[in-house]
Amino acid sequence: MIGYYILIGAIALVSWGVSARLKSKFEQYSKVGLRNGMSGAEIAEKMLADHGISNVRVISTPGRLTDHYNPADRTVNLSEAVYNQRNAAAAAVAAHEVGHAVQHATAYEWLTMRSKLVPVVNVASGMSQWLIFGGLLLGAASGLGIGYYIAIAGLVLMAIATAFSFITLPVEYDASNRALAWLKNKNMLSQQEYAGSEDALKWAARTYVVAAIGALASLLYWALQVFGGSRD
Repeated sequence: MIGYYILIGAIALVSWGVSARLKSKFEQYSKVGLRNGMSGAEIAEKMLADHGISNVRVISTPGRLTDHYNPADRTVNLSEAVYNQRNAAAAAVAAHEVGHAVQHATAYEWLTMRSKLVPVVNVASGMSQWLIFGGLLLGAASGLGIGYYIAIAGLVLMAIATAFSFITLPVEYDASNRALAWLKNKNMLSQQEYAGSEDALKWAARTYVVAAIGALASLLYWALQVFGGSRD
């Protein structure tokens, strides 16, 4: 039990550090203006056009670091700062989100798999721990009756959510690789601007790595509780 809390605390600390570093990087590269004078929205639209994608819209969405690609309505959603700004950070984020649109257009297998899991994960994330808690209260750790099976159901849902976190990793890294390749091949950025965009995307990807490790640690802990590890 103590070891688990130490591990979770360490993961939380690392997560905080990575998130803080990411925000710092984006602040830093938001000050690196683009020589081509293009906004994030214009970068996104050009990358879509260069990949022959005409059925995806680029729109502005409220908030900070709320950028995402929505495969349901085929929209690249850029936060207000990214949509309007003309700097290395905005270029990196805009191109990354279009990277997801390119994945969608080319039926990238990891994105397809993740998209299929989204409805299940939306349910699993909210129910898994409640089922495990309920099962443990009903005697799951002792292998007793219905409580055990309720807890097992919770673990299965948590395992699906954990798998989703790991499936997200190749999706995010691939989108960044597509973005950086396009920015470089099309000479969209100067050497300094490209270096900033590359560094920003690397830190963004690390947040997903930490989240996946945290999800796995939680799954292993609760599995130990259900299968009797808490009695040691």
